[in-house]
Amino acid sequence: MRLAMIALAAALTAGAHDIPNDVTVQAFLKPEGQRLRLLVRAPMKAMRDVEFPQKGPGYLDLSRTSPLLADAATLWISDAIALYEGDVRLPKPRVMATTVSLESDKSFATYEDALAHVTGAGLPLDTNVVWNQTMLDVLFEYPIQSERSEFAIHPGLDRLGVRTLTALRFLVPQGGGNYLVRAFEFDNDPGIVKLDPRWYQASLRFVREGFLHILDGTDHLLFLLCLVIPFRRFRGLIPVVTAFTVAHSITLIASAYNLGPDALWFPPLIETLIAASIVYMALENIVTTSTVRQRWMIAFGFGLVHGFGFSFALKQTLQFAGDHLLTSLLSFNIGVELGQLLVLAVLVPSLELVFRYVVAERMGTIILSALVAHTAWHWMTERFDRLRQFRFEWPEINAAFLAGALRWLMLLVIIAALWWLGSGVLRRLVTGGRPARENE
Repeated sequence: MRLAMIALAAALTAGAHDIPNDVTVQAFLKPEGQRLRLLVRAPMKAMRDVEFPQKGPGYLDLSRTSPLLADAATLWISDAIALYEGDVRLPKPRVMATTVSLESDKSFATYEDALAHVTGAGLPLDTNVVWNQTMLDVLFEYPIQSERSEFAIHPGLDRLGVRTLTALRFLVPQGGGNYLVRAFEFDNDPGIVKLDPRWYQASLRFVREGFLHILDGTDHLLFLLCLVIPFRRFRGLIPVVTAFTVAHSITLIASAYNLGPDALWFPPLIETLIAASIVYMALENIVTTSTVRQRWMIAFGFGLVHGFGFSFALKQTLQFAGDHLLTSLLSFNIGVELGQLLVLAVLVPSLELVFRYVVAERMGTIILSALVAHTAWHWMTERFDRLRQFRFEWPEINAAFLAGALRWLMLLVIIAALWWLGSGVLRRLVTGGRPARENE
């Protein structure tokens, strides 16, 4: 009955409160035996169409508000969250406890503290606090078959604000009463998320991420175009594209394992260098004709830079890898390569048609490369302006610096070894085992 009254009040008072710009929701999810506990903390100002009772100069009347909290939590939180055990959606949960908290309360730092707080005594009824400066804490319980099941969540809480960030910590049972905490951060509505994915589930997700990323990455596509223009035979493209793939895989994996710099200036530096790589490749197409050997070596060098660019885009998505980080990274690269193959399948015949029926090959190469260089030059100058805003400082020479330098030295040795191996293997691949000619 109260839920129906709140829903009616929401319809009658729509627009009474502004939609908050930024809303942060904190949550814990813990399977225990045959129940799944969901602890949620959300700002009460996000439940903008619920008229919470007030007293005096806008203070929340806690005694009259308490009976409304369970229905408000159901309407604004649990109705927006879908939880799955395997492929079966769990039924609506029971509201086990609710309480109002101050924004300064720190009890949601751990699951144990949050649970004790939500099920505790709560704020004294005579507390004077403005309603839109409070948090609603709630404990939901779902019936489940087993705590060992595969769980997934669809946190559709984006209606709480213009931008809603959901910070979820999932407690994965490890046996013997031990739990592994896995942290997630969702922007608005991320769709259905596997909370403890199997390797093949993570792999499929990251193959898709890599495929879509390369198709959506304009700078990477322009770089690929510059690589392709002079060499439109698949045999000549194999070593070039393979060198680019190997190189960006190295730095992508190194960055995912925290081997790359973590300074604030590093991402804008990489973005500037990516734009510069496109400018260089375009200008090279205009002023000279590269051999296959020269082009794959350049592709390898710039591929190292582009790998860091991939890592920045992938950083937020790695939370969905579960325990399968390396598998996910390799799957992402597979997706990137599938996307590149699709792009090549379109580019190569398209360029052939253009150079055969529209414009002569040399003139067409100059025109296309000039257009790409013009675009990338503007990117480079804009990104360099952002880079100049950072203040560079020499790192302090200590044990941590030396350890990091040693890791990078090892990475450089691996890169040099791959370069040396690639120089022989890819040359044989192009020439079919015959000695390479200078004009290849």
